[in-house]
Amino acid sequence: MSAFSIEEGNTIAFDVKIKVIGVGGGGGNAINHIIREGINKLSGMDRVDLLAANTDAQALIKSQAYTTLQLGEKRTKGLGAGMRPEVGRESAEESYEQIKAMLDDAKIVFIASGFGGGTGTGAAPIVARAAKDIGALTIAVVTTPFHSEGKRRMRLAQEGIVELKKECDSIVIIPNEKLLAIAGKNVGFKDSFKIVDAVLANAVSGMSSVILESGDGDINVDFADVCTAMSHRGLSLLGVGQATGEDSAQEAIKCAIQSPLLDNIDIKGAKGVLANFRFHPAHPQGDIHEAMGLLRDTVDDDGEVDIFFGTITDENMQVDLVEVTVIATGFADKEEEKIDPTPQQIKPMPTQKTGTDDLFADFYHKPAPRPNIRPNSDDLDAPSFKRFMLD
Repeated sequence: MSAFSIEEGNTIAFDVKIKVIGVGGGGGNAINHIIREGINKLSGMDRVDLLAANTDAQALIKSQAYTTLQLGEKRTKGLGAGMRPEVGRESAEESYEQIKAMLDDAKIVFIASGFGGGTGTGAAPIVARAAKDIGALTIAVVTTPFHSEGKRRMRLAQEGIVELKKECDSIVIIPNEKLLAIAGKNVGFKDSFKIVDAVLANAVSGMSSVILESGDGDINVDFADVCTAMSHRGLSLLGVGQATGEDSAQEAIKCAIQSPLLDNIDIKGAKGVLANFRFHPAHPQGDIHEAMGLLRDTVDDDGEVDIFFGTITDENMQVDLVEVTVIATGFADKEEEKIDPTPQQIKPMPTQKTGTDDLFADFYHKPAPRPNIRPNSDDLDAPSFKRFMLD
Protein backbone atom coordinates (compact mmCIF):
# COMPACT_ATOMS: atom_id res chain seq x y z
CA MET A 1 0.00 0.00 0.00
CA SER A 2 1.05 3.56 -0.55
CA ALA A 3 1.51 6.26 2.06
CA PHE A 4 -0.26 9.53 1.33
CA SER A 5 0.28 12.79 3.18
CA ILE A 6 -2.16 15.52 4.13
CA GLU A 7 -0.69 18.76 5.40
CA GLU A 8 -2.46 19.87 8.55
CA GLY A 9 0.34 21.62 10.35
CA ASN A 10 2.42 18.44 10.37
CA THR A 11 2.42 15.76 7.69
CA ILE A 12 0.33 12.74 8.54
CA ALA A 13 0.98 9.53 6.65
CA PHE A 14 -1.64 6.83 6.26
CA ASP A 15 -2.34 3.85 4.07
CA VAL A 16 -4.87 3.96 1.27
CA LYS A 17 -6.27 0.63 0.12
CA ILE A 18 -7.43 0.47 -3.50
CA LYS A 19 -9.48 -2.38 -4.90
CA VAL A 20 -10.36 -2.87 -8.56
CA ILE A 21 -13.28 -5.18 -9.29
CA GLY A 22 -14.24 -6.39 -12.73
CA VAL A 23 -17.99 -7.01 -12.92
CA GLY A 24 -19.30 -9.26 -15.70
CA GLY A 25 -17.47 -10.46 -18.80
CA GLY A 26 -16.06 -7.13 -19.95
CA GLY A 27 -14.83 -6.17 -16.49
CA GLY A 28 -13.31 -9.60 -16.01
CA ASN A 29 -11.41 -9.22 -19.27
CA ALA A 30 -9.96 -5.94 -18.03
CA ILE A 31 -8.69 -7.62 -14.85
CA ASN A 32 -7.17 -10.46 -16.89
CA HIS A 33 -5.45 -7.94 -19.14
CA ILE A 34 -3.92 -6.10 -16.19
CA ILE A 35 -2.48 -9.36 -14.86
CA ARG A 36 -1.47 -11.09 -18.11
CA GLU A 37 0.26 -8.01 -19.48
CA GLY A 38 2.14 -7.48 -16.20
CA ILE A 39 0.55 -4.10 -15.48
CA ASN A 40 -0.18 -5.31 -11.94
CA LYS A 41 3.58 -5.56 -11.31
CA LEU A 42 4.33 -1.96 -12.22
CA SER A 43 5.08 0.64 -9.56
CA GLY A 44 1.92 1.43 -7.64
CA MET A 45 -0.26 -1.25 -9.22
CA ASP A 46 1.46 -3.96 -7.18
CA ARG A 47 -0.39 -2.54 -4.18
CA VAL A 48 -3.86 -2.85 -5.73
CA ASP A 49 -6.23 -5.76 -5.06
CA LEU A 50 -7.66 -7.14 -8.33
CA LEU A 51 -11.06 -8.81 -8.01
CA ALA A 52 -13.69 -10.30 -10.31
CA ALA A 53 -17.42 -10.93 -9.88
CA ASN A 54 -19.64 -12.70 -12.39
CA THR A 55 -22.77 -14.81 -12.72
CA ASP A 56 -20.91 -17.04 -15.19
CA ALA A 57 -19.03 -19.72 -13.25
CA GLN A 58 -16.97 -20.77 -16.28
CA ALA A 59 -15.67 -17.23 -16.75
CA LEU A 60 -14.59 -17.15 -13.11
CA ILE A 61 -12.70 -20.43 -13.52
CA LYS A 62 -10.68 -18.78 -16.29
CA SER A 63 -10.25 -15.55 -14.33
CA GLN A 64 -6.79 -14.57 -13.13
CA ALA A 65 -8.12 -12.18 -10.48
CA TYR A 66 -6.69 -12.51 -6.99
CA THR A 67 -10.18 -13.08 -5.57
CA THR A 68 -13.37 -14.07 -7.41
CA LEU A 69 -17.04 -14.09 -6.46
CA GLN A 70 -19.87 -15.95 -8.15
CA LEU A 71 -22.91 -13.70 -8.06
CA GLY A 72 -26.38 -15.13 -7.51
CA GLU A 73 -25.60 -18.82 -7.12
CA LYS A 74 -29.26 -19.53 -6.42
CA ARG A 75 -30.57 -17.14 -9.08
CA THR A 76 -28.45 -18.24 -12.05
CA LYS A 77 -26.75 -21.46 -10.87
CA GLY A 78 -23.55 -20.24 -12.51
CA LEU A 79 -25.03 -20.03 -16.00
CA GLY A 80 -24.83 -16.27 -16.53
CA ALA A 81 -27.43 -13.53 -16.86
CA GLY A 82 -28.25 -14.04 -20.54
CA MET A 83 -28.29 -10.38 -21.57
CA ARG A 84 -30.90 -9.64 -18.91
CA PRO A 85 -29.75 -6.82 -16.60
CA GLU A 86 -32.56 -7.58 -14.15
CA VAL A 87 -31.00 -11.01 -13.59
CA GLY A 88 -27.60 -9.41 -13.05
CA ARG A 89 -29.14 -6.99 -10.54
CA GLU A 90 -31.00 -9.72 -8.66
CA SER A 91 -27.86 -11.87 -8.55
CA ALA A 92 -25.81 -9.03 -7.07
CA GLU A 93 -28.54 -8.33 -4.54
CA GLU A 94 -28.49 -12.00 -3.52
CA SER A 95 -24.71 -11.78 -2.99
CA TYR A 96 -24.74 -8.28 -1.48
CA GLU A 97 -23.14 -9.13 1.85
CA GLN A 98 -20.43 -11.16 0.11
CA ILE A 99 -19.69 -8.18 -2.14
CA LYS A 100 -19.33 -5.92 0.89
CA ALA A 101 -17.00 -8.41 2.55
CA MET A 102 -14.93 -8.61 -0.63
CA LEU A 103 -14.53 -4.83 -0.74
CA ASP A 104 -14.05 -4.39 3.01
CA ASP A 105 -11.28 -1.98 4.15
CA ALA A 106 -10.98 -0.30 0.72
CA LYS A 107 -10.66 3.49 0.67
CA ILE A 108 -11.13 3.63 -3.11
CA VAL A 109 -13.02 1.12 -5.26
CA PHE A 110 -12.73 1.09 -9.05
CA ILE A 111 -15.47 -0.84 -10.85
CA ALA A 112 -14.63 -2.00 -14.38
CA SER A 113 -17.45 -3.28 -16.55
CA GLY A 114 -18.73 -3.62 -20.09
CA PHE A 115 -22.30 -2.35 -20.37
CA GLY A 116 -25.01 -3.62 -22.69
CA GLY A 117 -25.21 -7.21 -21.46
CA GLY A 118 -26.71 -8.77 -18.35
CA THR A 119 -24.24 -9.12 -15.51
CA GLY A 120 -22.17 -5.96 -15.85
CA THR A 121 -25.12 -3.72 -16.66
CA GLY A 122 -27.32 -5.06 -13.88
CA ALA A 123 -24.79 -5.90 -11.17
CA ALA A 124 -22.34 -2.99 -11.38
CA PRO A 125 -24.74 -0.46 -9.77
CA ILE A 126 -25.31 -2.88 -6.88
CA VAL A 127 -21.55 -3.38 -6.46
CA ALA A 128 -21.19 0.41 -6.42
CA ARG A 129 -23.83 0.65 -3.71
CA ALA A 130 -21.93 -1.90 -1.64
CA ALA A 131 -18.72 0.10 -2.07
CA LYS A 132 -20.45 3.24 -0.87
CA ASP A 133 -21.90 1.34 2.08
CA ILE A 134 -18.40 0.54 3.33
CA GLY A 135 -17.44 4.20 2.94
CA ALA A 136 -15.18 3.93 -0.11
CA LEU A 137 -14.71 6.53 -2.81
CA THR A 138 -16.39 4.75 -5.72
CA ILE A 139 -15.35 5.25 -9.35
CA ALA A 140 -16.75 3.22 -12.23
CA VAL A 141 -15.10 2.78 -15.63
CA VAL A 142 -17.53 1.33 -18.16
CA THR A 143 -17.67 0.72 -21.89
CA THR A 144 -20.73 1.10 -24.11
CA PRO A 145 -21.42 -1.29 -27.02
CA PHE A 146 -20.35 -1.08 -30.63
CA HIS A 147 -23.18 0.12 -32.88
CA SER A 148 -22.97 -3.20 -34.69
CA GLU A 149 -24.09 -4.92 -31.48
CA GLY A 150 -27.55 -3.45 -31.95
CA LYS A 151 -29.89 -0.85 -30.50
CA ARG A 152 -31.04 -3.10 -27.69
CA ARG A 153 -27.56 -3.42 -26.20
CA MET A 154 -27.06 0.33 -26.47
CA ARG A 155 -30.40 0.99 -24.78
CA LEU A 156 -29.54 -1.44 -21.98
CA ALA A 157 -26.18 0.23 -21.53
CA GLN A 158 -27.72 3.69 -21.30
CA GLU A 159 -30.30 2.50 -18.79
CA GLY A 160 -27.53 0.89 -16.76
CA ILE A 161 -25.52 4.11 -16.72
CA VAL A 162 -28.54 5.96 -15.32
CA GLU A 163 -28.67 3.45 -12.44
CA LEU A 164 -24.90 3.54 -11.95
CA LYS A 165 -24.87 7.32 -11.63
CA LYS A 166 -27.12 7.02 -8.59
CA GLU A 167 -24.52 4.98 -6.73
CA CYS A 168 -21.07 6.22 -7.85
CA ASP A 169 -18.99 9.26 -6.99
CA SER A 170 -17.78 9.38 -10.57
CA ILE A 171 -18.14 7.45 -13.83
CA VAL A 172 -15.68 7.22 -16.70
CA ILE A 173 -17.51 6.17 -19.88
CA ILE A 174 -15.57 4.71 -22.82
CA PRO A 175 -17.65 4.30 -26.00
CA ASN A 176 -16.49 1.22 -27.90
CA GLU A 177 -17.53 2.80 -31.19
CA LYS A 178 -15.16 5.67 -30.53
CA LEU A 179 -12.28 3.25 -30.01
CA LEU A 180 -13.12 1.49 -33.27
CA ALA A 181 -13.19 4.79 -35.14
CA ILE A 182 -9.80 5.71 -33.69
CA ALA A 183 -8.29 2.34 -34.61
CA GLY A 184 -9.60 2.50 -38.17
CA LYS A 185 -12.20 0.60 -40.15
CA ASN A 186 -9.80 -2.18 -41.17
CA VAL A 187 -9.24 -3.48 -37.64
CA GLY A 188 -10.30 -7.11 -37.27
CA PHE A 189 -13.38 -8.20 -35.33
CA LYS A 190 -11.45 -9.97 -32.56
CA ASP A 191 -8.89 -7.18 -32.44
CA SER A 192 -11.63 -4.62 -31.90
CA PHE A 193 -12.59 -6.36 -28.66
CA LYS A 194 -8.94 -6.61 -27.64
CA ILE A 195 -8.74 -2.83 -27.95
CA VAL A 196 -11.71 -2.53 -25.60
CA ASP A 197 -10.05 -4.86 -23.07
CA ALA A 198 -6.81 -2.89 -23.22
CA VAL A 199 -8.36 0.56 -22.89
CA LEU A 200 -10.68 -0.45 -20.06
CA ALA A 201 -7.76 -2.01 -18.19
CA ASN A 202 -5.41 0.90 -18.75
CA ALA A 203 -8.01 3.50 -17.79
CA VAL A 204 -8.39 1.82 -14.41
CA SER A 205 -4.68 1.15 -13.90
CA GLY A 206 -3.81 4.67 -15.06
CA MET A 207 -6.03 6.30 -12.47
CA SER A 208 -4.77 3.94 -9.76
CA SER A 209 -1.19 4.84 -10.64
CA VAL A 210 -1.92 8.56 -10.38
CA ILE A 211 -3.23 8.04 -6.87
CA LEU A 212 -0.64 5.55 -5.61
CA GLU A 213 2.54 6.75 -7.26
CA SER A 214 1.93 10.43 -6.56
CA GLY A 215 2.17 9.68 -2.86
CA ASP A 216 5.92 9.30 -3.32
CA GLY A 217 6.27 12.27 -5.66
CA ASP A 218 7.71 15.75 -5.24
CA ILE A 219 4.29 17.38 -5.56
CA ASN A 220 1.84 15.01 -3.95
CA VAL A 221 -1.69 14.26 -5.07
CA ASP A 222 -2.92 13.08 -1.68
CA PHE A 223 -6.07 11.20 -0.76
CA ALA A 224 -7.95 14.37 0.15
CA ASP A 225 -7.16 15.81 -3.30
CA VAL A 226 -8.45 12.67 -4.97
CA CYS A 227 -11.66 12.78 -2.94
CA THR A 228 -12.22 16.43 -3.81
CA ALA A 229 -11.59 15.92 -7.53
CA MET A 230 -13.51 12.66 -7.93
CA SER A 231 -16.49 13.55 -5.73
CA HIS A 232 -17.94 15.84 -8.42
CA ARG A 233 -20.79 13.57 -9.47
CA GLY A 234 -21.30 12.99 -13.15
CA LEU A 235 -19.21 12.01 -16.15
CA SER A 236 -15.42 11.80 -15.83
CA LEU A 237 -12.87 11.36 -18.58
CA LEU A 238 -9.26 10.25 -18.77
CA GLY A 239 -6.63 11.73 -21.07
CA VAL A 240 -2.99 10.70 -21.40
CA GLY A 241 -0.13 12.19 -23.38
CA GLN A 242 3.62 11.98 -23.76
CA ALA A 243 6.28 13.91 -25.64
CA THR A 244 10.04 14.24 -25.98
CA GLY A 245 12.27 17.11 -26.97
CA GLU A 246 12.08 20.82 -26.26
CA ASP A 247 9.06 21.91 -24.15
CA SER A 248 8.03 18.26 -23.89
CA ALA A 249 5.94 18.77 -20.74
CA GLN A 250 3.89 21.43 -22.49
CA GLU A 251 3.52 19.23 -25.56
CA ALA A 252 2.51 16.27 -23.39
CA ILE A 253 -0.21 18.25 -21.62
CA LYS A 254 -1.55 19.41 -24.99
CA CYS A 255 -1.69 15.78 -26.09
CA ALA A 256 -3.43 14.73 -22.88
CA ILE A 257 -6.23 17.26 -23.26
CA GLN A 258 -6.57 16.31 -26.93
CA SER A 259 -6.46 12.57 -26.18
CA PRO A 260 -8.71 10.41 -28.39
CA LEU A 261 -10.80 9.54 -25.34
CA LEU A 262 -11.36 13.26 -24.63
CA ASP A 263 -11.76 14.76 -28.09
CA ASN A 264 -15.54 14.62 -28.11
CA ILE A 265 -15.89 16.56 -24.84
CA ASP A 266 -14.73 20.10 -24.05
CA ILE A 267 -12.47 19.75 -21.01
CA LYS A 268 -13.47 23.27 -19.98
CA GLY A 269 -16.75 21.77 -18.81
CA ALA A 270 -15.04 19.85 -15.99
CA LYS A 271 -15.53 20.74 -12.33
CA GLY A 272 -12.42 18.95 -11.12
CA VAL A 273 -9.09 18.06 -12.74
CA LEU A 274 -6.33 15.83 -11.39
CA ALA A 275 -3.08 15.81 -13.38
CA ASN A 276 0.07 13.80 -12.81
CA PHE A 277 3.45 14.37 -14.51
CA ARG A 278 6.20 11.74 -14.74
CA PHE A 279 9.69 12.82 -15.82
CA HIS A 280 13.43 12.48 -15.18
CA PRO A 281 14.80 14.41 -12.15
CA ALA A 282 17.01 16.45 -14.48
CA HIS A 283 14.11 17.64 -16.63
CA PRO A 284 13.82 21.46 -16.59
CA GLN A 285 11.37 22.52 -13.89
CA GLY A 286 10.40 25.57 -15.89
CA ASP A 287 8.88 23.32 -18.55
CA ILE A 288 6.84 21.43 -15.93
CA HIS A 289 5.49 24.63 -14.39
CA GLU A 290 4.67 26.07 -17.81
CA ALA A 291 2.71 22.90 -18.56
CA MET A 292 0.81 23.22 -15.29
CA GLY A 293 -0.03 26.80 -16.15
CA LEU A 294 -1.15 25.76 -19.62
CA LEU A 295 -3.58 23.22 -18.19
CA ARG A 296 -4.91 25.68 -15.63
CA ASP A 297 -5.45 28.34 -18.30
CA THR A 298 -7.24 25.79 -20.48
CA VAL A 299 -9.74 24.49 -17.94
CA ASP A 300 -10.16 27.25 -15.35
CA ASP A 301 -11.29 30.58 -16.78
CA ASP A 302 -13.10 31.74 -13.63
CA GLY A 303 -11.10 30.12 -10.83
CA GLU A 304 -13.94 27.73 -9.92
CA VAL A 305 -12.37 24.42 -11.02
CA ASP A 306 -10.63 22.19 -8.46
CA ILE A 307 -7.22 21.45 -10.01
CA PHE A 308 -4.60 19.23 -8.39
CA PHE A 309 -1.11 18.48 -9.71
CA GLY A 310 1.15 15.58 -8.87
CA THR A 311 4.71 14.87 -10.00
CA ILE A 312 6.81 11.73 -10.06
CA THR A 313 10.49 11.75 -10.94
CA ASP A 314 11.88 8.59 -12.53
CA GLU A 315 15.62 8.21 -13.08
CA ASN A 316 15.00 5.41 -15.59
CA MET A 317 13.29 7.78 -18.02
CA GLN A 318 15.13 9.71 -20.70
CA VAL A 319 15.72 13.30 -19.66
CA ASP A 320 13.49 14.95 -22.26
CA LEU A 321 10.55 12.52 -21.98
CA VAL A 322 7.43 13.61 -20.07
CA GLU A 323 4.29 11.53 -19.52
CA VAL A 324 1.04 13.11 -18.32
CA THR A 325 -2.21 11.63 -17.05
CA VAL A 326 -5.24 13.93 -16.72
CA ILE A 327 -8.51 12.98 -15.04
CA ALA A 328 -11.32 15.46 -15.68
CA THR A 329 -14.45 15.08 -13.57
CA GLY A 330 -17.94 16.41 -13.02
CA PHE A 331 -19.13 17.22 -16.54
CA ALA A 332 -22.65 18.60 -16.92
CA ASP A 333 -25.47 16.53 -18.40
CA LYS A 334 -25.28 18.38 -21.72
CA GLU A 335 -21.71 17.11 -22.13
CA GLU A 336 -22.75 13.56 -21.22
CA GLU A 337 -24.98 13.52 -24.28
CA LYS A 338 -21.82 13.51 -26.41
CA ILE A 339 -20.41 10.24 -25.10
CA ASP A 340 -21.85 8.07 -27.88
CA PRO A 341 -20.28 9.39 -31.09
CA THR A 342 -20.93 7.76 -34.44
CA PRO A 343 -18.09 6.69 -36.72
CA GLN A 344 -18.73 9.74 -38.91
CA GLN A 345 -18.06 12.06 -35.98
CA ILE A 346 -14.51 10.80 -35.46
CA LYS A 347 -11.70 10.67 -37.97
CA PRO A 348 -9.58 7.51 -37.76
CA MET A 349 -5.99 8.01 -36.71
CA PRO A 350 -3.70 7.69 -39.77
CA THR A 351 -1.62 4.96 -38.14
CA GLN A 352 -1.20 1.66 -39.97
CA LYS A 353 -1.71 -1.33 -37.71
CA THR A 354 0.21 -4.58 -38.04
CA GLY A 355 -1.30 -7.55 -36.24
CA THR A 356 -2.03 -6.63 -32.63
CA ASP A 357 1.37 -5.19 -31.77
CA ASP A 358 0.24 -1.59 -31.43
CA LEU A 359 -3.52 -1.82 -31.03
CA PHE A 360 -3.30 0.23 -27.87
CA ALA A 361 -0.83 2.84 -29.13
CA ASP A 362 -3.38 5.53 -29.98
CA PHE A 363 -4.72 5.57 -26.43
CA TYR A 364 -1.41 7.05 -25.29
CA HIS A 365 -1.77 10.17 -27.43
CA LYS A 366 1.39 11.75 -28.79
CA PRO A 367 2.03 14.93 -30.74
CA ALA A 368 2.42 14.88 -34.50
CA PRO A 369 6.04 14.28 -35.52
CA ARG A 370 8.19 17.39 -35.68
CA PRO A 371 11.96 17.97 -35.76
CA ASN A 372 12.48 18.39 -32.02
CA ILE A 373 10.14 15.62 -30.85
CA ARG A 374 11.30 12.04 -31.19
CA PRO A 375 8.83 9.15 -31.27
CA ASN A 376 8.82 6.93 -28.22
CA SER A 377 9.11 3.19 -28.74
CA ASP A 378 7.45 2.13 -25.50
CA ASP A 379 3.87 2.00 -26.80
CA LEU A 380 1.57 -0.17 -24.71
CA ASP A 381 0.50 -3.39 -26.38
CA ALA A 382 -2.91 -4.92 -26.67
CA PRO A 383 -3.66 -8.18 -24.83
CA SER A 384 -2.90 -11.48 -26.52
CA PHE A 385 -5.64 -13.54 -24.97
CA LYS A 386 -9.00 -14.42 -26.43
CA ARG A 387 -11.97 -12.42 -25.24
CA PHE A 388 -14.59 -14.19 -23.14
CA MET A 389 -18.13 -13.62 -24.39
CA LEU A 390 -19.34 -10.33 -22.90
CA ASP A 391 -22.12 -11.07 -20.46
